[in-house]
Amino acid sequence: MILKPGHVTLAEWRAIYEGARPSLDPCCNAGIAASAAAVEAILARHEPVYGINTGFGKLASVKIGDADLETLQRNIVLSHAAGVGDPVPVPIVRLMLALKLTSLAQGASGVRPATIEMLQHMLQHDVMPVIPGQGSVGASGDLAPLAHMAAAMIGVGDVIVGGERHVAKDVLTPLTLGPKEGLALLNGTQFSCAHALAGLFEAERLFRAALITGALSTEAAKGSDTPFDHRIHVLRGHKGQIEVADTLRRLMAGSAIRASHAVDDERVQDPYCLRCQPQVMGACLDLLRQAAATLAVEANGVTDNPLIFAETGEALSGGNFHAEPVAFAADMIALAVCEIGSLSERRVAMLVDPALSGLPAFLTPHPGLNSGFMIPQVTAAALVSENKQRAYPASVDSIPTSANQEDHVSMAAHGARRLLGMTANLAHIIGIEYLAAAQGCDFHASLTSSAELERARAILRAKVPMLGEDRHFAPDMATATALLHHLDFELPGVEP
Repeated sequence: MILKPGHVTLAEWRAIYEGARPSLDPCCNAGIAASAAAVEAILARHEPVYGINTGFGKLASVKIGDADLETLQRNIVLSHAAGVGDPVPVPIVRLMLALKLTSLAQGASGVRPATIEMLQHMLQHDVMPVIPGQGSVGASGDLAPLAHMAAAMIGVGDVIVGGERHVAKDVLTPLTLGPKEGLALLNGTQFSCAHALAGLFEAERLFRAALITGALSTEAAKGSDTPFDHRIHVLRGHKGQIEVADTLRRLMAGSAIRASHAVDDERVQDPYCLRCQPQVMGACLDLLRQAAATLAVEANGVTDNPLIFAETGEALSGGNFHAEPVAFAADMIALAVCEIGSLSERRVAMLVDPALSGLPAFLTPHPGLNSGFMIPQVTAAALVSENKQRAYPASVDSIPTSANQEDHVSMAAHGARRLLGMTANLAHIIGIEYLAAAQGCDFHASLTSSAELERARAILRAKVPMLGEDRHFAPDMATATALLHHLDFELPGVEP
């Protein structure tokens, strides 16, 4: 995979997250060299320029002599490598490295070709720094986690190679940082952005799975597809709602279950968890797409400071490291994840209630002697509530740092870090619905659903048989959750 900085697609970022080892487009080389030369020219003027020959943050007024510039850059890496907590998962570290590489390669950061080559080498050989997950407030860059990344490049700390942990200097030839390079590596939103992208990718996959399980639950309850009529949704006009309604109607097309109650059904309307799927899931899709659009821009941006403009020889100090856009995007993803799970759990609750579903109580052939799906629904409810607690917007929080020099921060790192935990909860909720919806359809033994929904049932039934008598439930739930990866039937996605 060849990355063209400033023009990398979400599909390419997703491929890196999933294990691709990218290289940089050689067209970047001239700009990188010009940017590094501009830094040398600035130094030759012996004027104080922030981040190049001064201290950092509150210490920006301290001039640093030429003899100490190499030490200055090494010191900022070592002093800022102050993270705590569990290591960042390797797929997210890989994204961080790729995001940092494409940012620096746009020729506005003043780094030398050797630094770019080190990042490329690490990506191509899957040498992933061990980065503690806690310590960023999402402004002045993701300083602590990016410092741990940079520390590995100078031979400090540990790296993961082939699943095994090694001392960085035993795997990499330590890099000596030039002027501005330590700050260029530390400033930026790559930690927050990588976590937000990972959350987006997982949310998109589970959104699609929930469309399948939602349609299957509608079939299990012998719900109507009339609420999915295209004409209803065009009148409102929301794109996501229209696409979700069309998708649900297509998924149910040709169903014998649906045809069996199209006439003389005493029910006038289905519960909201069935009837309002286009409105809720469509709104979630629109929200995910807005987050995706924001992250697509952010991932292709330059977010360190100061920025070098080689054509004029200027170093301009600004605030591109402030991760407010990422914080808002992460909050949007969290809200969508929360609502997808909430609606899914309500469908499970509906299916286990005979008064609402018309199915046997708790979806077991022999209620009383057997508890059936009683407690899986409780588990889904617990996970929904946990996600609700996590969904509180991180972007509304701030705390001053660096002796009040950095007096407003985004908390993007907090907002983005929670997403994988939330999507893991969502996967379990949808996995429980997958089991419940298939079980409900099994009670319509003489009738079949549509071709696509029968394929979804077959994927599950190949691994998990219908529940007759009570059995150890947790393995069935784990299997169903794992099988969600197979429920991507050309459904709407989030690519802008």
